[in-house]
Amino acid sequence: VQLQASGGGLVQAGGSLRLSCAASGSPFVFATMAWYRQAPGKGREWVATMTRNSRTRYADSVKGRFTISRNIAENMVYLELASVEPKDTAVYYCNTNPPTLQWGQGTQVTVSS
Repeated sequence: VQLQASGGGLVQAGGSLRLSCAASGSPFVFATMAWYRQAPGKGREWVATMTRNSRTRYADSVKGRFTISRNIAENMVYLELASVEPKDTAVYYCNTNPPTLQWGQGTQVTVSS
C-alpha cells in the first residue's frame, strides 16, 4: 500500500486548506485512518482519526478547526484545515491508526503570520 498526501502549500494565518491522501494498492475500508504531522525540529504527532464507522477524534490543538473525512469507495482521506495558525506549520501525513503502513512523503503546510 502506498500513501500519497497532497494539497499542502503556503497559507496565511486564519486561512483554510484541504489536504488529500490517496491510498493505492489495497483497500483500507476496514482500517481506522488518521492524519499526523511533524513540525520542524519536533517529532511526529497525531492530529485526527476517523474510524471505519466514521467516528472522529481530534488532538486538542486542532479540535474545532480541523475536520477529517474519507471516501471509502475512492480510497481517499481528507483533512480540512481552517483558522490555521503558524503553529500548524508542519509536514502532514496520513496513515492508519495506529500507523502500520509505510509512511509516504507527506505534504508541507506553511502558515504565515
